[in-house]
Amino acid sequence: MRRDTFLKSMAALAAAGAFPFSAHAAANVKMMIPANPGGGWDTTGRALGKALTEAKVADTVTYDNKGGAAGALGLAQFVNGSKGDPNALMVMGAVMLGGLITGKPPVSLSQATPIARMSSEYNVFVLPANSPFKTMKDVVDQLKKDPGSVKWGGGSRGSTEHIAAAMIAQKVGADPSKINYVAFRGGGEATAAILGGNVTVGGSGYSEFAEYIKAGKMKAIAVTSGKRLDGVNVPTLKEQGIDVEIGNWRGVYGAPGISAEQRKALTEMVLAALKTPAWAEAVKKNDWTPAVLTGDAFAKFVDDDFASLRATMVKSGMV
Repeated sequence: MRRDTFLKSMAALAAAGAFPFSAHAAANVKMMIPANPGGGWDTTGRALGKALTEAKVADTVTYDNKGGAAGALGLAQFVNGSKGDPNALMVMGAVMLGGLITGKPPVSLSQATPIARMSSEYNVFVLPANSPFKTMKDVVDQLKKDPGSVKWGGGSRGSTEHIAAAMIAQKVGADPSKINYVAFRGGGEATAAILGGNVTVGGSGYSEFAEYIKAGKMKAIAVTSGKRLDGVNVPTLKEQGIDVEIGNWRGVYGAPGISAEQRKALTEMVLAALKTPAWAEAVKKNDWTPAVLTGDAFAKFVDDDFASLRATMVKSGMV
């Protein structure tokens, strides 16, 4: 067989999917992390990147941190700079939906391509070690007296901890529109503010504060889960008479304009990564709950969650 005929035959077989997935060249993945280093999206993106290489579906993974506006700045860069790129991924989640609702940026999440939801995590509220408050009841009592005097610190406007703070105010009879919420561009900034006593209450995923809680540098006063987290001796809001439960999920999107075949290939890559020991180790270390959802089901979930969050935020006076 002539060489050019042979190469054409190989190309045809590859296009038809006749080769197993492992026979294709592994990708050089570009990972957009729409947050500064040190937070949940950064941890998730880098854990996924490590898992992609361990699964041998990616040769390399490069990371681009672009924080601000609850991920909207990173989303804009991703949408405008990655069109048609079959190897581009962007970390996102519930926080981005909240930010898009409050910020109304010029780009839309619908311009990118839904790939997969990967995990979920509940928030914990903490006090600085030197706080005069000791419990969530202390915080609530002050909130009822003067909502603006309680300074809540956490992720960007519209984050799950921001929404939870407004929901807490609403449930205890305080005015949620008077919540004094300080938004930080990344988990590192929020942590520094709490450790420095610059906010009254801090909120984030439990894993981000776990080491400081264990070291006694932060005092955990409530988690936003329906029941206590496994191995975590922190009461839920519901246990304390505050009927609030809210979770924080994280997933990945592909670039705008990729084909159905490229979307399928990216989805298979992510699913392969989620089966690796590296990902399992990250899930355990960070107290994540596996919550895998792909395809049209994931796209519908995002649309439904967006509508639900918006309704809650409107009711709480945040929009």
